[in-house]
Amino acid sequence: MKDTQHLIDVATRALPLWGLEGADLHLVAQRENAVFKVSYEGVQYALRLHRPGYQTPAAMASELAWMHSLAQVGIQVPTPIATQQVELLVEREGFHIDLLTWLYGCPMGQTGTALELDDRYATFAAIGETMARLHEQADTWQRPIGFERMGWDQQGLLGEQPLWGRFWENSNLPEDLRSDINAAREQALQILQSEELDYGLIHADLVRENILIAEDGLQLIDFDDSGFGYRLFDVATTLSKNWQENDADALQAAFIEGYERIRTLQWQYLPLFTMLRAFTYVGWIVPRIEEPGSYVRQERFFNQARLAISDFQKMSSGN
Repeated sequence: MKDTQHLIDVATRALPLWGLEGADLHLVAQRENAVFKVSYEGVQYALRLHRPGYQTPAAMASELAWMHSLAQVGIQVPTPIATQQVELLVEREGFHIDLLTWLYGCPMGQTGTALELDDRYATFAAIGETMARLHEQADTWQRPIGFERMGWDQQGLLGEQPLWGRFWENSNLPEDLRSDINAAREQALQILQSEELDYGLIHADLVRENILIAEDGLQLIDFDDSGFGYRLFDVATTLSKNWQENDADALQAAFIEGYERIRTLQWQYLPLFTMLRAFTYVGWIVPRIEEPGSYVRQERFFNQARLAISDFQKMSSGN
């Protein structure tokens, strides 16, 4: 990403495309995409400058199409807003830019900190039910021609060029953990090649920061990593962020109870996908290792990988 002032300048010059000249602009996130909160005549919006090179224009347009369709069936997600020229996605100054409705809920928590919720189990049941509704909608939705999203499939997770990098080559991996990862990777590939598992569109990043709690229910944001993938990978992404909670098993049970109000999955394979999600973070951190706090995060990812491998081995042995 460019420096902050350049991002602000690009965003400011884009506002007239939506008739928002003179709006207040505040940068609220700058990691994968630059996200601005736009305030204009008492209404708030989210303006996104997409990270150059991460998604193709077709993939970005497809993300917007899915979000629009989810909103139409009552799942609370940001809704794309067209420009005055009736475009949902524009390209300006090297960036693809879109505008979304602003959601007013509060994030349910922060990754790496203790979870504080008024009703933990009801909340996790609601998350499970909402994710199941999202998966159900994806299976019945008639996707537009040219729809394109990334694949959290065998190759995207375990192939020679995984979506988030060759995790087994992380130079900071302790050798014993590297050996365990390589062995588990081979086992996991065999299972994915031999089992028929629920697969389709998934959010792929429903971590605590991307689940908002509002008076009228849960809101889901940040579909930047959404794509075609295993539904249990979606589940594992959400549940794996609670591994340090004392009641992690009860939170998982509440989630599953909520999910099964709508549909079911092959829950016996959840440890496999919890491990695969842990591996993705071991790869994800590599190009970000010089960012502040990354070595602490990396150690957390290594610990999660160790625990996930242990649970996967128990699953494989039938214990």
